[in-house]
Amino acid sequence: MKTAILPQVRVEPQLRADLEAVLRDGETLSEFLETTVRQAVDYRRMQAEFDARAEAAWTRFQQTGVGVPAGEVIAELRGRLEARRRELEGKHRPTGA
Repeated sequence: MKTAILPQVRVEPQLRADLEAVLRDGETLSEFLETTVRQAVDYRRMQAEFDARAEAAWTRFQQTGVGVPAGEVIAELRGRLEARRRELEGKHRPTGA
């Protein structure tokens, strides 16, 4: 597959300086921009999927009048969060700590 070039974007000199100041060792401006664009594309794709699911849920609720109380939803989310925290516990601690 051939690669394509994104259009150049003109920015204020201060923005470019700020961007260059946050580059990691060995990271190029092009790598930073590609990573940022990929993340933005992924975010927008996930947001569109979320919006579609929310719209479908709203439509189902309007048609059936059946929904899940907010307290139950929050309890479920808290449970998932706690399970994930337990799963990740210790994985991100520095060695020797």
